[in-house]
Amino acid sequence: MKQVAYGSAGLLTLALLAACSAGDRSGSEPDGAAMAGRVAQGPPVSFSPQDKAANVPTDQPVIVAAQAGRLTSVRVDGGKSGPLPGVLSADGTRWRSTAAARPNTAYTVTAVSAGSAGKQSETTSTFTTVKGDKTFDIKTITPNKDDTGLTVGIGMPVMIAFDQPIVDRVSIERNLTVRSSKPVEGAWHWFDSQHVDFRPQKYWPAHTKVRVEARLAGVRGGPGMYGKRDVKLDFKIGRAQITKGSTDEHVLTVRRDGKKIRTMPMSAGQGGQWKYYTTSGIHLAMSREPVTVMTSPGIGPGQAGYYRLTVYNTVRISNSGEYVHSAPWSVGSQGSANVSHGCVNISPDNAAWFIKNTLIGDPIIITGSPRKLEPTNGWGHWQENWKQWLKWSSLKDGPTITF
Repeated sequence: MKQVAYGSAGLLTLALLAACSAGDRSGSEPDGAAMAGRVAQGPPVSFSPQDKAANVPTDQPVIVAAQAGRLTSVRVDGGKSGPLPGVLSADGTRWRSTAAARPNTAYTVTAVSAGSAGKQSETTSTFTTVKGDKTFDIKTITPNKDDTGLTVGIGMPVMIAFDQPIVDRVSIERNLTVRSSKPVEGAWHWFDSQHVDFRPQKYWPAHTKVRVEARLAGVRGGPGMYGKRDVKLDFKIGRAQITKGSTDEHVLTVRRDGKKIRTMPMSAGQGGQWKYYTTSGIHLAMSREPVTVMTSPGIGPGQAGYYRLTVYNTVRISNSGEYVHSAPWSVGSQGSANVSHGCVNISPDNAAWFIKNTLIGDPIIITGSPRKLEPTNGWGHWQENWKQWLKWSSLKDGPTITF
């Protein structure tokens, strides 16, 4: 650890003190050489990790503390890996890094401190981090500009998919931050080792701005595996629109910001076979497709019941082939009977209106069917109650950071 005092005035003072005390060291006056040492060193500074430490975990924070006086600046330089950001305490006595270090990196910590008389001195310390054999990255993050747009419905989850299986889930969650313009209670939830999603306890408040910060560069994801980069996502919640439909009453009702804005006759799955029931539950609008080619599930060409149809103005609500879509062939049954193979049929005029007025992430709630939507069938996130959702969260729930 190297320490250098700033300014020539201090050197002159040292020389004078040494000259005055050279003849007699037996008195009660302070020893000149001892004082010279204290002035040259300046206020003592401590470092964690300690000087010349090796194999330091990337998630171990760098802490610099002034044992006397205060810190005026701290820099943690990782060469090609760049500097580590950090924050200084309000009283200026303690600095702490706010991001993970990079593996396979030598860092130099430079701290400038000042004593009560304003004298400044610079102290340096070095450490090296653990070796990393491989990296992981975020493969996709949803919502996004291309797939969903950046204005989404009140039910929209944040969905992160990784390109490698994650072992250290706690480390990942600690470095995922959700900020919002309105306070929201929410939590992350692991569906498997490569997918972690965030949703609020209740629907997002309308017109909320949201920022997701995945500060994963250098974060440990498993033995010898560290995050490749940081990712930031900004999106916003639109108006509060919820659509409800009943397979018993054969009607869809759309409410926006609490007010009914449209009622549409519908026909749902005819049943008979399990796959021909429309699922009951809280669906989310997953995509809006002007044209969709639909084929019979599990049945090939030439087999009984096979079909291949070109369908217009479709809104997808699950991964098991369910859509709200235009069905001119069933208009006569819409409002009175269920005749579809599992989709929600509405008239061409209503379908054109619905696709235009639906945001990705809008809740579409279907009731009356014996077949329940599974939480993993598409975006069935709201099928789990809050206790069930938290079961698969490493850090449990907490408020978002408002901005």
